[in-house]
Parts: sequence; C-alpha cells; structure tokens
Amino acid sequence: MVERIMNTTSNTTAQTLEALNKLLASSYTLYLKTHNYHWNVTGPMFTTLHTLFEAQYTELALAVDEIAERIRSLGAPAPGSYSAFAKLSNIAEENGSPTANEMINNLIADQKIIVTAAKAVVEAAEQTGDKVSEDLAIRRMEVHEKNAWMIRSHLE
Repeated sequence: MVERIMNTTSNTTAQTLEALNKLLASSYTLYLKTHNYHWNVTGPMFTTLHTLFEAQYTELALAVDEIAERIRSLGAPAPGSYSAFAKLSNIAEENGSPTANEMINNLIADQKIIVTAAKAVVEAAEQTGDKVSEDLAIRRMEVHEKNAWMIRSHLE
C-alpha cells in the first residue's frame, strides 16, 4: 500500500497517508469492538453501558467515513477490508466474552491507542502543512480523550 502511495505522492504526504490508514483501521476495529460490547454487555451496569457503547459506536461510524474520505482526498485508495484493517490496526479485535469491567478497561486502553494514532497523523501532517488532516486528527484526539474519561468514570 505504501509503495503505491509513494508512486503518486511526496514522501511526506505518504507518511500522512500511512498514519491516516492506521487511524482508519484502528478506528474501525474500535467501532466493531464497541458494537460487540453494546450487544453483549451484561450485569448491573447493563443499561448505562449499553447506551454509552451505542453512542460511541455511532460516532465512530461517522468518523471512519470522514477518515476514509480524507485519504481519498489526498489521492490514495482507502483500505476497506477486514484483512487490511487487521494488518494496519493497533487495536486487537475482541473474540471473547469479557465482563462489563473488562469491557470498560479494554475500551479505556483502546481510546488511548486511537489518541496515539491521531497524534501520529498530526505529526506527519505538520511536516507538509496539511492543516485539514491535522484538524481531523486533533478532533479525533478530543473525542477519544473524552470517551476514555466517560468510560473510566464507571470504574469509580
């Protein structure tokens, strides 16, 4: 994928695209995991977590579209398969049946991973003055920092 990007863009834009691809893949994996948790959460916090997870996966559905469209705006194809996402994502998919508290802890950690992925986009985009990609990534950081706080509050 990076080689294909390198043939059509500058090296610094390729770095931004690589970071955006990882942000997209990680965000999509988090979307799927959060949706899974929404369906499968149980216990005394069921209603609260069920509702919170729905709000978060709904927001992520819009976010992945925005990230993919930014990739396309920069002239590259957006990854769009489970296998591509699995290779690019920094978030592990969920294959088990965690408890509600395990779900909370997993999602807190995953929100931090997305923030780190978004920071990588900011750093790469700064090198070329790509303010649009920077802005997108900064907005993603804000959302995921807030999500981590909201999820974390359930452990107190």
